[in-house]
Amino acid sequence: MSPTGVEELGHLEMIGTMVHQLTRNLTEKQIEDNPAFAAYFVDHTNGVYPTAASGFPWSAASMEVKGDTIADLNEDLAAEQKARVTYDNILRLVDDPDIIEPIRFLREREIVHYQRFGEGLRLVTDRLDSKNYYAANPSFDK
Repeated sequence: MSPTGVEELGHLEMIGTMVHQLTRNLTEKQIEDNPAFAAYFVDHTNGVYPTAASGFPWSAASMEVKGDTIADLNEDLAAEQKARVTYDNILRLVDDPDIIEPIRFLREREIVHYQRFGEGLRLVTDRLDSKNYYAANPSFDK
């Protein structure tokens, strides 16, 4: 599993905890008044079932790993930016300080991780033999 994959699982746990805190004391009336949550409730009660905002279930398929250092670092860079944009969008929609602060923290982590993955990619590409740039997988071919 790539570093981003492990990080994504940690983010799911934090987000899942926030969702649980926000929904654990809902009344039947509150559930009925929100058609989107009512459909979710029928399938999952108040359990946390990670899905995208579109309702598509989370899957490990979102963690791409190729086994090539350069490809995987580029995938990690893209994943960090996608997560940052998601957190930006959440921050546009919420006004609850108990949600805003942890989301800001997660967003800041995405930025730092993006910077570190970028540094790692620069280190790897600086050390490649330019003649073998496309002919060898530096993670596998020694």
